[in-house]
Amino acid sequence: MSEKLQQDHFRVTPKKNENPGASPSGGGLEGAYLQGRGAQINTKNKFEKHEVTREHKEAVDDWDEVNVNTQYIEQESKSIVNKVESPDVGMMYSMNPYAGCEHGCIYCYARNVHEYWGYSAGLDFERKIIVKKNAPQLLRKFLMKKNWDATPIMLSGNTDCYQPAEQNYRLTRGLLEVCNEFNQPVGILTKNSWILKDKDVLQEMAKKRIVSAMVSITSFNEDLRRVMEPRTTTAKQKLKVINELSAAGVRMGIMMGPMIPGLNEHEMQRIMKAARDNGATFTAYTFIRLNGAIKFLFHDW
Repeated sequence: MSEKLQQDHFRVTPKKNENPGASPSGGGLEGAYLQGRGAQINTKNKFEKHEVTREHKEAVDDWDEVNVNTQYIEQESKSIVNKVESPDVGMMYSMNPYAGCEHGCIYCYARNVHEYWGYSAGLDFERKIIVKKNAPQLLRKFLMKKNWDATPIMLSGNTDCYQPAEQNYRLTRGLLEVCNEFNQPVGILTKNSWILKDKDVLQEMAKKRIVSAMVSITSFNEDLRRVMEPRTTTAKQKLKVINELSAAGVRMGIMMGPMIPGLNEHEMQRIMKAARDNGATFTAYTFIRLNGAIKFLFHDW
């Protein structure tokens, strides 16, 4: 598919919800496309026995329209380092300072995890962000265990650690400072140029060879990116991140994921070449997997 055809194909128009897996209450505003959101609906939560519907709306005051603004839900967590057993990611341990992700990538495998928190994998995943305020303190306590062998930990497995919430809470910064103090190896995966704000600590860690970072690039087609991963950094800015951090000594790579047949898989070689030209030294890729609620969200998209 040519780039021109793709640009024509990915002009967004409002549409009706035809998703059989959607909650009857919807989640979007009727007849309107929610700009800046990947999902337009809330899917059913498989762990919830009951749900609220709006089948018989008697009066205006009977229903409050959904709040499409992002809500930050602060909590004190009990743990921060998790052993990973998912087939979707190649890591042994991860830590997630946030749950949910405002980037809104429609394909994100982590959407299903949001159901464990009592929310939907749809719009709730993008607008109800759980903030683990004590994440750095929990990591410090974890790394002080005598039996911990400094196995590399990934930031992050079920969220993007540099999503917009990081601008306010700086939890990822705090986690990196703890890792630097303990010489704990860490890998980073992000779609956001906010990582450049931590270049100083990343440079210190790079000198000790305890950090590497991957930037996720899925397409150079901006029309596609705006609807598929609406609140992420542009591909041009991501290449700038790779260039600047690699120049600072950080080992940089790219994640091309997911590749979606018919949409972006034809861009793989172009992405790899551009990343290499900007200092990336390794690459990885995944193909889309429509498990759980994601199949309904992707169909609606």
